[in-house]
Amino acid sequence: MLHRLAVAALILALPMLASAAPRSQGLTPVEERPPAPDFNLEDMEGEFHQLSEFRGQPVIINFWATWCPPCREEMPSMQRAWERLREEGVAMLAINVGETPDTVFQFTANYPVEFLLLFDLDSAVTEKWPVRGLPSTFVVDPEGRIVYQAIGGREWDDPELLQPVLDLRSE
Repeated sequence: MLHRLAVAALILALPMLASAAPRSQGLTPVEERPPAPDFNLEDMEGEFHQLSEFRGQPVIINFWATWCPPCREEMPSMQRAWERLREEGVAMLAINVGETPDTVFQFTANYPVEFLLLFDLDSAVTEKWPVRGLPSTFVVDPEGRIVYQAIGGREWDDPELLQPVLDLRSE
């Protein structure tokens, strides 16, 4: 699984490495709105978190890895988005795929984040989600359904990108 994700991340990164063209900024609606697979994953402090804990609010869930160039590139914008969202009733989680807490801790020395970082050490959770490459991000509505997806990097602090997520608060 990790090898497939590494190849997919590199393929997604090639257009960004080849040109300075802006990244796609949209969220793709998930028409069937399937239930988001629950998980129980550990954070940087050794505490466990379940997706079901966030029921009742929109949740942005990002699957990423430190070795993934577009993941590293979008992380600062995710932090800036979190600085806006944390007071808006939206949760943000980043699930690291297959790396140790020590690796991620070293990464956060250069890319500090305040939102919740979780660890999928064996990729078991990642395999239950429709992840097609890294980064892959999903927006879960307050009822626990996947309503949007974004495959590849984004500028998460773009107000137009965040507006559909914020609109989920009133649905």
